[in-house]
Amino acid sequence: MAIIPDEDKTDWLSAGAAISSISVVGICIGLGMPLLSVILEQRGYSASMIGLNTAFAGFASIAAAPFAAPLASRLGVVPAMIAMIFLGGLSFAGFYFFDAFWEWLVLRSALHFALTVLFILSEYWISHSAPTRYRGLMLGIYATMLSLGFALGPYIFSLTGSKGFLPFGLACAIISLAILPVIIAWRHSPDFEDDEHVPFLPYITKVPTATAAVLVYGAVETGGFALLPLYGSRMGYSEGDTALLMTMIGIGNVAFQIPIGMISDRVGDRRWVLIAIAALGLAGMIIMPYIAASWWLLATLMFVWGGMIAGLYTVGLAHLGSKLSGRELASANAAFIFCYAIGMLIGPQAIGLGMDFAGPHGFGGVLSGFFAAYLLLAISRIAFSNKRG
Repeated sequence: MAIIPDEDKTDWLSAGAAISSISVVGICIGLGMPLLSVILEQRGYSASMIGLNTAFAGFASIAAAPFAAPLASRLGVVPAMIAMIFLGGLSFAGFYFFDAFWEWLVLRSALHFALTVLFILSEYWISHSAPTRYRGLMLGIYATMLSLGFALGPYIFSLTGSKGFLPFGLACAIISLAILPVIIAWRHSPDFEDDEHVPFLPYITKVPTATAAVLVYGAVETGGFALLPLYGSRMGYSEGDTALLMTMIGIGNVAFQIPIGMISDRVGDRRWVLIAIAALGLAGMIIMPYIAASWWLLATLMFVWGGMIAGLYTVGLAHLGSKLSGRELASANAAFIFCYAIGMLIGPQAIGLGMDFAGPHGFGGVLSGFFAAYLLLAISRIAFSNKRG
């Protein structure tokens, strides 16, 4: 029987378990994105083909979203998370033992099916653990720890390189550690009953400013992480220097997410925070071509830009939680991750095609388009004064 948290208090053990487990997974994602892209480039695949491989993560996440609630209700939250951790670890090991492009599509799909279920259940667990007035702060802590994992992953890659079993073995060992915190807090995990949950698809349009924010973030984060190694390479940077650029994005995420979450708790309408973040994201991509020749200037931009745009996820999720509760929030969280998966699907392909047609600066051009589209949506929602957002 799960322990029911006090509505006025934060269940720190419960929240800490979910945050710790998903942070470990973040390290593997941060390591895996550049590792797989670099290996595919070494094998002679184009940017658009590498984008296609990465986009299969989006297909898998779209497929996984409807299964998170049934898995959790049938197995329990913790057993379902443990099963997904094992599936993720085995999938990651498979990239070393199988070489064919289609085999990597299957492995990428299995890996991100597991990760999507983990994200949905961990975020539901966190929302269940945190009172409404601290939700932005709690999600800021969650995003900070996840971002720390994203930052450590590329740094580990810069040390191990892409040769041999070492990077794959490390990823498998690291992801296995995610099991420990969820076992420790097993009795604090939330119940997930079938009759408490409804289909999630209608919730995509319930709070469109939040779901569109995470769609854009999914496109920018997944496509950016997958193809930044190619952008860096085509700008003349070494494999290690490009990996460190990705680390700078992760460090920026660590630095900014708690302050952004706290600011969002104090702003009457979180949509204005989302608009500010998208505007900064657009400005960063407009500036990038003019400073890309200097690694230090580019690294500084990646630190600030990467840290700010991650707020689309943090504030979007907090905005969602402020509008819905109970079973609606559980279903809306699945819709939120579903939209993130849509972004994962379209981002890598769009950026890869942009780079194939427009050269390395097609990278920033496509990202600019995502931010501009979101700004139009968010500003129009406020202009029409839709209360739900």
